[in-house]
Amino acid sequence: MKKLLFTAAVAVLGFTSVSAQEEATGSALSKGSWLVEANTGFGAGDYGHTANTGFGLFSVDDTTVWSLGGEAGYFVMDDLAVKVGLGYNDLDGASSFSYKLGAKYYIASQFPVQVDLTGASGDDVFGDETPLWIGLQGGYAWFVADNISIEPGLRYNLSMNEDFTDEGILEFRVGFALHF
Repeated sequence: MKKLLFTAAVAVLGFTSVSAQEEATGSALSKGSWLVEANTGFGAGDYGHTANTGFGLFSVDDTTVWSLGGEAGYFVMDDLAVKVGLGYNDLDGASSFSYKLGAKYYIASQFPVQVDLTGASGDDVFGDETPLWIGLQGGYAWFVADNISIEPGLRYNLSMNEDFTDEGILEFRVGFALHF
């Protein structure tokens, strides 16, 4: 009898815990909510991703590239946010500003996928070019609190400028998001 009561208690507590997590996740990703996000990026490429709206540091052959930025989004429907991002990048003394416009959808309120257009401007860095990338990103949202998520994932940046670079860039990212 004690085993049956213990099993029933564990089942009720487990169900309550799962329901609370789903409720917290659902409210954080519901229509009308806001998202503020900072990402770290670890990528490949000659000088990393030169239009980054996150935190990054890349160094190769005495050339150092660092970036600082953030993103924000508004949920236009449950699990779907429209996002914008801004960033500052320093490429071994030459600076550029970057921007991002896209959408992020949370599949089953746990698996974020994102599509966006990212660009950069900076006369000292790019000359006459205005580099653009189409970004594709997917990952997992781990809600450590009702309104805080850690989102590791993979991102691929497809270059839209053959004159600037025709290489795509694959990155491993860890995002930190606040949901309001």
